[in-house]
Amino acid sequence: MPWPMPWTDRSGAVSPFKAAVFAALFVPALWLAWLWLSDGLGPRRLDAAIHFSGNWAVRVLVLSLLVTPARQLLRQARILLVRRMVGVAALLYALLHVMLFVADHQFNLATVFAEIIKRFYLTIGFAALLGLAALGATSFDAAVRRMGGRAWQRLHRTVYAIGVVALFHFMLQTKADVTEATLTFGLFLWLLGYRLVAPKGSAPGRLAMLGLALGAGLATAALEFAWYALMTGIDPWRVAAANLDIGYGLRPAPWVLVVGLAVFLLRCLPRFSGRRRTMAPAADARA
Repeated sequence: MPWPMPWTDRSGAVSPFKAAVFAALFVPALWLAWLWLSDGLGPRRLDAAIHFSGNWAVRVLVLSLLVTPARQLLRQARILLVRRMVGVAALLYALLHVMLFVADHQFNLATVFAEIIKRFYLTIGFAALLGLAALGATSFDAAVRRMGGRAWQRLHRTVYAIGVVALFHFMLQTKADVTEATLTFGLFLWLLGYRLVAPKGSAPGRLAMLGLALGAGLATAALEFAWYALMTGIDPWRVAAANLDIGYGLRPAPWVLVVGLAVFLLRCLPRFSGRRRTMAPAADARA
């Protein structure tokens, strides 16, 4: 049996959808290469490249967790075809992040490991990398057969714990301005909440989706408040009040709420509401 390619489905036929996603996953790496060659990364381009690759590792990891909700909400089974591909891409961006960090230390592995042990944010970042590596190493069909379906699922559910660790690393390394990190963490909290409220194999109901939007928005506001209260000298109440002032744009919590409400409205549309119409409207049934 020929080795499956990233742009083919299980039958071996070319999948335009998989091919498009596969190509899109290269865009950040190509963008980084262009910035590097065109001196677009500033005077400390290696340091900028380290942050760029790390940020994209977290973003792609969050996107990998979006695959199942997207399949369930949009009712497009083919979306699942790219779940493994996106997860492996997150691992590859994380590996690039670490390789650039090693290069920044002149490939002195003793110094690198000393830094990882000494600095907490590097320690947890390295732990997240090891977790992603374990998931990547067992992402093949052969691993599923060797481990058994249940054991494989238990291992791969740890992606949520890995996500928490990776996002905490993201927040720690961004120092005071954690706007993007908080927004990413808030979207991750929405995805985690989705997993908790979704019935097995299908999307949550509309009331659950509304509650999820409100809960994720509040959780993001609480996360941001706690961060500024515990980790910085900035008044957290001023940050909390900024969530109600849209004069300078939306803060992370309102953005998470907006995204959650948009998905809720999508769920309310007849096509995605989970209800099918028959010839008699009274005979509507759950899909």
